[in-house]
Amino acid sequence: MIDLGMELSDSTLITSKTDLKGRVTYCNKDFLRYSGFSEDEVFGKPHNIVRHKDMPKAVFKILWDYVKRGEEVFAFVKNRTKDNGHYWVFANVTPSFDMQKNIVGYYSVRRKPNPKAIKQIAQVYRSMLSAQSQSTQASYALLEQKLSEHNMSYNHFILSLQERA
Repeated sequence: MIDLGMELSDSTLITSKTDLKGRVTYCNKDFLRYSGFSEDEVFGKPHNIVRHKDMPKAVFKILWDYVKRGEEVFAFVKNRTKDNGHYWVFANVTPSFDMQKNIVGYYSVRRKPNPKAIKQIAQVYRSMLSAQSQSTQASYALLEQKLSEHNMSYNHFILSLQERA
């Protein structure tokens, strides 16, 4: 049985912006509400203040690889609350550009994930965490194997899980 944690409402849109180093420069009220942190506790701090220990490092490597290339990325993320609870999100992260098309930061919108997708991705993440005890590369390789089995890119795989009813 997967513990889905605090459930987001259907209308929730958790948004935040970070600088190039991942420090929070903006967050909305939903971010503060679900995370339990105050503005003072998050502004200027690394966004990973909400990173849950159950999240494989390889997932964040993928996220950073995509956005540093100037591409958007989708992911299921288990976030930590200030009181060490958790909530799952379906995240869309995009780079922000200046007029010269230089990346100047990152923008993320998170919404309620498909609960069936969370049950599936949580199993994948558990396997990745187990492999991560050997190395982050082993964890990444396990995800790559999963994508190969489905003959899908990372984004396509994540979107297909979210869209399944």
